[in-house]
Amino acid sequence: MSERPEILILNGPNLNMLGTREPEVYGAETLDDIEAMCAEHAAALDLSVDFRQSNFEGEMVTIIQQARDNAAGIIINAGAYTHTSVAIHDALRVAELPVIEVHLSNIHRREEFRHHSYISAVAEGIIVGLGSQGYTLALDAMARLLDRN
Repeated sequence: MSERPEILILNGPNLNMLGTREPEVYGAETLDDIEAMCAEHAAALDLSVDFRQSNFEGEMVTIIQQARDNAAGIIINAGAYTHTSVAIHDALRVAELPVIEVHLSNIHRREEFRHHSYISAVAEGIIVGLGSQGYTLALDAMARLLDRN
């Protein structure tokens, strides 16, 4: 692990389409914009980030498993896999790292199937509906969680 604790920020399917995908729901920022914002904010908190995105469930599981050895915590926006993936839930549990779940939109104001999250059961906290600011708030919360340990 580097001198600054590394936080894995993992994004799921279709988040690579931010900026063009339903901007009325997800905003106009791109995932690259969010990554730059996170890197800057993490540096101010004396953290580093490993910012990733995958459209593939198995790849996300592998990234989470690898984080066990080199990350201090995980911030995850699993996209649609939030509502369907027991495999991602299990990988997060096995990682034994603090987890913060983030969603750009308020999943509880959307379709009924989005109201259930398999991630929430293993997360220290959940941030929904605050757009890209949710990522910086998650970094703030992660910094506090790591200070407690």
